[in-house]
Parts: sequence; structure tokens; C-alpha cells
Amino acid sequence: MQKQKQKKVNNQSGAAMLISIVFFLFISLAIISGLVSPSIREFKNANVDLNSKKSFFLAESGSEDAFYRILKNKIIGTSEIITLDSNSTTTTITTLESGEKQIMSLGDVSNYQRQTGIKLSAGSGVSFNYGVQVGQGGINLSGSGTVNGNVYANGPITGDSSAIITGTAISANSPAILANQSNGSGIPSYDVAFGNTTNTQDIAQSFQVTTESPLNKIQLYIKKIGNPSNATIKIVNDANGSPGTNILASGTLSSSSVSTSYGWIDVSFTSNPLFNVGTTYWLVVDASSFSSKYYTIGASNDGYINGIGKIGKVGGTWNNTIPLGLDYYFSIYLGGLTGLIEGNSHSEWNQLHVGTISGSAQAHTVNYTNATGNIYCQTGTGNNKSCVSQTDPTYIAFPVSEANILQWKAEAEAGGVYNGNYSVGWAGATLGPKKIIGNLTVSGGGILNVTGRLWVTGEITLNGGGTIKLYSSYGSNDEVIISDDEVSISGGGHASGSGVEGSYIMMFSTSTESDAMLISGGAGAVIAYAPFGTITISGGAALKEATGYRIIVSGGSSITYESGLTNNNFSSGPSGSWVVEEWGEK
Repeated sequence: MQKQKQKKVNNQSGAAMLISIVFFLFISLAIISGLVSPSIREFKNANVDLNSKKSFFLAESGSEDAFYRILKNKIIGTSEIITLDSNSTTTTITTLESGEKQIMSLGDVSNYQRQTGIKLSAGSGVSFNYGVQVGQGGINLSGSGTVNGNVYANGPITGDSSAIITGTAISANSPAILANQSNGSGIPSYDVAFGNTTNTQDIAQSFQVTTESPLNKIQLYIKKIGNPSNATIKIVNDANGSPGTNILASGTLSSSSVSTSYGWIDVSFTSNPLFNVGTTYWLVVDASSFSSKYYTIGASNDGYINGIGKIGKVGGTWNNTIPLGLDYYFSIYLGGLTGLIEGNSHSEWNQLHVGTISGSAQAHTVNYTNATGNIYCQTGTGNNKSCVSQTDPTYIAFPVSEANILQWKAEAEAGGVYNGNYSVGWAGATLGPKKIIGNLTVSGGGILNVTGRLWVTGEITLNGGGTIKLYSSYGSNDEVIISDDEVSISGGGHASGSGVEGSYIMMFSTSTESDAMLISGGAGAVIAYAPFGTITISGGAALKEATGYRIIVSGGSSITYESGLTNNNFSSGPSGSWVVEEWGEK
């Protein structure tokens, strides 16, 4: 039998190939890793750089937003948070000891933070940021009176259903309540009984205030005998050294709030009249007469220098006190009123219109108002929207300071003094800088070309087609004409800048009267300014900006704000707003 051949299998076959493949694989992975790792690092670095840049631009957005709000006098807190695409920037605004403002904005994107900062200083000048800025006297619009722009008031904003404010309307709370006039403390030297006989039925105390501000309340240091009836408290005018008959405000002294021992009793009023500095007013307590039920008020002898006490009867005879020269214990409180925006109709069907183009209504109390934007208030009724709660707007100062006024007057006087009334007729004239001790009248179609600042100690009257305009050399700059008395523009009277866009003329009155500025059926490129008195705009008059203690707009008149007013350039002096001192990353 043939011996079978045995075949030997080589178990090591292919090992070299496998080793080669594995080796090649490791080499490939090493090469790939070497190529991919830098790419991954670059991707991570790019992502960090992107987030860092996002954080920087987010911080810049916060700084710019705060700067814009400050520049435009918009409401902004000391700290603001802006969120964009789930990322945020926190902006803080700090007022430094020097009066400068520091804006710091910290951007945060995926925990990558960048911070930018701006330092602002106040510019030496005037910046008008509202179509109307009004003091504690407030503004009232009626008869299709219109403000094309924003309104900021340190007093009430009221109007009828035909009135329109196209932008935002803000009524701020007035300054904190303050006892402007007061007499008496401690145990009274004298006790004066009243309401016990006909001849001593009522008492009255005269006074003068030192600050123009609305009446808030009064206090009396008083007690009662028995249980007298309530008494009426009145604020009236002066009539030859005695109380007059013109009632400015009234309130009620509740007998139940008065005890048989002396105490200070508050009395509030149904209206809040504005008091003029240097004007005598009377506080009158009008009581009933009953021999066993009456009041007693504390008094001192010559303790109060701005008035005097009297006793008698309302509608009858007023007599001096016994002894002569007594002053009652009293206090007059001014200010402290909350902001108010209200439709005069007191009807939800005839509301005051605010923000007809774009804007909101902002005040502590908003009543009978129709707003396109939000209504920010603490209380409200009869509105087209519910209140959105936010911090009440705060008092802001007027853009022109007393120092500005004194500087302007000095610059006018430096150009010489004209004694007597100055009249311009059809022949026209060129004038300025100059101080006029007398009145200034432009009428009969005449043109007064202004070549410098003017200060008129008397009245300024512009009527009969008369024109006051700035000389062409002013270019885009502005000028101010000051009157220490009434300014009247009527009968086609017109005032304007140089004719170059952005040039304005400011008609300025320092009068404290209710007729400080009367503008009817005229105006032009005019800024009307009466910080201590009332501006009345009627008869279809049109002007560019108005700032006054009180403003009344009626008869189809309008105020149309222009953006150029945010930075007025007067030929000397004011030029306005905040100046950037520093801006960069911190």
C-alpha cells in the first residue's frame, strides 16, 4: 500500500501582512490626528474669539443705549440689563463727585466677559430735548392745540379730546414737600379765641412765599372748646391790606381732627394754586359763631416778618389783633404733588390723545387718556389701556440756568445801551448787541435784522407783519432776545433764524406774570422761553419749541419740535448737552 504523503500547514502565513496593515493604520491615525488637532484647536480658538467679540459688542450696545438715553433725557435707572439672543449686558450709571457721569457696561456671552466704559461731562450750554418742557404750572391743550413731539412736565399735563401730543407725554412728581412759610413753635405766647362771637368769628393771616410752587397743604396750631362745627379754610387775594374776595383754594378744617389740647392740624385743598414770589396772600379760617363751641389758635407777637394776623368776619369787617401785631401759628407747605396726565372731559369717550405717531403716557396718575404706546402709571381711570407699573418720573431742571441768563445780559450790555423805547417800522433797522432801557416794537411790515444779543428791560411787541430775523452771518447758529417784561407776537408778526436750516431765535421772558409771553397767529423758527411765567399760544400760532413755568396751547396752535434743537449753537455761550470725555474698553 502506498504510503500517503502528509502536507504540513504553515500557521505563520499572512502575519507579516497583518502587521503591515496595523502599522499602516497607526501611521494613518497619527497623521490624521496631527492634521485634525490643530483644526480643533483653531475651531475652539475661533469660537472663543467669536464669543469674546459678541461680548464686546454686547457691552458696546449697553453703553450706547445708556448714552442715548442720557443724551435724550429719557428715563433710565442706575442699573440696566439688556438681553440679546439669551446673552446679557449689565450697564451701571454713576454720577461722580465732579458732576460727570460714568457708564460701565459688562457684556457676558457663555461666561466670556468684556467691559466698556464712557465718561461724560456736562457741556456748557443748552440742549432742548422736548417739543415742550414745562414747570410746575403744567400744560393745558385745548381747541385742537397740538404738540408735534414729546412733552416733559414738572406739573400736570391736561387737555381736551381735540388736543394731540404726537410723542411721549411725561408728568413728573414735583419737588419734595417743604414748609415754605411757617410761624410758631413751642408753647404759644398768646391764645386767640375765634368763632365765639360775630365780631371774632373768623381769623386771617397774610403771607408771602419765597419759591414759585403749587400749594400742597397748610397746618394750624389749634384747639377747640366744646364741639364746634367744621370750618372752611380759604386762600384769598390781598385787598388793601385785608383779605380779598377772590378765593384761590379752599379746604375743610374737620372739627373731629381738633382736640381740646393744642396740636398741629393738616388741611389739604381741592385745588393747588401756584403762588408768585413777592405777592401777598391771606390764609382765612371761616368758622361759625357759637359762644360755647369755638376754636382757639396759638399766636406770637411780631414773630413772622412776611405778614400779619387779623380777626373779624368774612364779608364783614377785619380788625387788628389785640394786642396789635399778632401772628398766628401756621405753616404753608408747597410742592410734593404727584404727576398727572388727564383729559379735561373726565370722560372715557372724550380722551386726551397721546403718542398718536409713537409714544407713551407716563405719570403717577393717568386719567381719561388714549395712548398709542403703554400707559405707565400707579393709578388711572377712563384710559384706553391699563396701567403698567414703573417708577414715577422725576423732576428735571430747565435747560437754561440763571448763570446763562446773566451772561447773555452782560454780553448784550457790552454792545452799548439805548435809553428809551426802540421802534422799527416799514424802513427796517439793524441792531445788536445792545441793551434797551425801554420797550422794543417791530410793526408795519418792518424788518429788524439782529446782529448781536439784545436785552430789553421793557416789553417786546412784534405785530402788524413785523419781522425779527438773524443776520445772514449767523449761518446755522442761534441767538437770544431777552425781555424783563411781556413778549407779544401777533398780527402776522414773525421771528426767524438766519434762513439757514438749523438756525433759530429764542424769545426769552424773565417775567413772573400770567402774561409773560403771548403768541397769537404768528411766530416762525422760534423757541419760546419763559421759565418764571406763563406762555399762552393761540390763534393758529406755530413755533418750534416752548419752555415755560406754565403753558397754554389753544386755537389750532402747534409746536413742532425739530431734531436740530437737541444741540443749539448760540453765537456765544450755550452749545449744549453732554460731552464724551472717555470711551473705550476697561
